[in-house]
Formats: sequence, structure tokens, C-alpha cells
Amino acid sequence: MLKKLTLATAIGSLVMSASVFASSLTVGFSQIGSESGWRAAETAVSKAEAEKRGINLKISDAQQKQENQIKAVRSFIAQGVDAIFIAPVVQTGWGPVLEEAKDYEIPVFLLDRGITVDDDSLYMTAVTADNVLEGKVAGQWLLDTVKDKPCNVVELQGTVGASVAIDRKEGFSEAISNASNVNIVRTQSGEFTRSKGKEVMESFIKAENGGKNICAVFSHNDDMAIGAIQAIKEAGLKPGDDILVVSIDAVPDIFKAMMNGEANATVELTPNMAGPAFDALISYKENGTQPPKKIVTESNLYLPKDAKEQLDMKKDLGY
Repeated sequence: MLKKLTLATAIGSLVMSASVFASSLTVGFSQIGSESGWRAAETAVSKAEAEKRGINLKISDAQQKQENQIKAVRSFIAQGVDAIFIAPVVQTGWGPVLEEAKDYEIPVFLLDRGITVDDDSLYMTAVTADNVLEGKVAGQWLLDTVKDKPCNVVELQGTVGASVAIDRKEGFSEAISNASNVNIVRTQSGEFTRSKGKEVMESFIKAENGGKNICAVFSHNDDMAIGAIQAIKEAGLKPGDDILVVSIDAVPDIFKAMMNGEANATVELTPNMAGPAFDALISYKENGTQPPKKIVTESNLYLPKDAKEQLDMKKDLGY
């Protein structure tokens, strides 16, 4: 039987402590998949954050397919969960299934990516980084690094149609828009995966005089950057030197690459999107507090000098 939040349960919840209340909650999480180290970290951190609060978290792996996510959401609705978390594969196509969740008064929280819908009441809040800002930070780092030198940039985009890919591209392009010496000469989706990033970078290198015409690669995530680094090395060039490498996520492997002199900069995307969403859910269920429509997490630029400290910190956190 599908559960609905009633006045009685809402009033009853007010006398319960946050920890006791949270332990009665079941949340369904439609995760994109495990296409990257960051995505695996997000899943691990989500489980840990749920455990800390005593929340029963059910995770469905969509294997990078929106149709699987929609099936998962409908399954969660049928199970009568207290809330649904979605890390959406793409921005569009969510209206009908979110209408179904709304009909059963199941609040929906978006994690790390946004969606485009006609009625934004179909979701309660989106916990995301400022992805446009991340792209801007990456672009500004490149400008500061190359100064007045000519720099041809190749861009590894994320999944086509994903809000995060659209926003990171926008931010980077905006940052370099007034610099006549820095230009994006090739751009293609690497689907946020290491293997596809390597494949696309190989094609860029072949198209640009064996890579000699490439000054830098901007990757929408670290995993594609790691793939690009491998392609650069196999072409007989030095990543981090012959071709600068700047990316986004701040996962452990990019810090290892920095320590090897093979990557130059990364912009952090925290994997803890679920923690703020859980807190917003608990507050809403306890006393009806509506969270802001967007909860923005912090983003930081990390350079090789930060690599060891950040790598040790990631290990301590378990990812």
C-alpha cells in the first residue's frame, strides 16, 4: 500500500528526536551508475550519510540510462518510500514520472544535477555545485597559467544533455571568451568515462598534428582526464607538460596523477550531496520546513601542491 504523509504522522513527528525520526525514514535513490570514480564516491558517501542518520537507503543503479531511472522511480513510488533522490542522467523527460510521485505526496530531491520541467514544484530541492562556476574556475586557471601565450584547447565534454556538462562548458567558455590567445579547437563528449575519454583524446591528437598543436585539455570530469593522460603518454608526449590537463571532480586518481606530474589542476565537486538532502528531508518531515529550491555546495581549485594532503584526506574518508 502506498504511504502518504498525514496530519497525524506530521504532528507525531514533532515530539521525536531527529535521530529517532530519521530512523523511521526510507529513501529511494536513483543513481546514474558508476561511470566514474566520483560517482562511486557519491554512492559510498550517500550510504555513509544515511547510516549516520539511521535512514534506510535503497539505491538503484541506472547504468547511465534514463529509462532505468524512470523505472526505479516508479518502483520506489510503489514501495511507498518517504522520499526519492535522483541523480538525473539528463535534464529533460522527467515531468510525467515526477507528477506520479507528486500525486502520492512523495518529495523528490535532485542530487548533483538539475532538470528542466514546466512545474518546478515537482521536486523539492536540488543539491548541486555551481557547475558554471566550476567551468569558470578551470578556465581562469588556464588563462592565469598560459598568460599571453597562444593556447589551443581540446575539450572532453560529459554526457550529452546532462545539466552538469552543459553548465561546465558554459562556464569555461565564458572564462576564456575575452582571451584571443586561448581557443577551443575541438570538443566532443567522452561520456564521463575513462575509456571514452581516452578514445576521444586519441582522435584529438591524431587530428592536431600528433598532439603538437594542442596546448591544453579541459575535461568535464577527472576520469575522462585520466583517460586523456593515457592517450597523451601513448602518443609520446608528456601530460602536464607538453599538454596541460585541467579537469573537475577532485577524485583520488587525479591527485595521484598530479603527484606524478601528469595533471595540473582540478576543481572539487564534493561527493556529499546526500547529506544536505537528508537534513532537508528530516526538517521537512519534522516540521514542514521547505528547503531553498537550490542548495549549493562548495567548489575549490586544487593544484599539485595540494595533491598529497587531498589524497590522504580522501583515503581517510573511505574513497
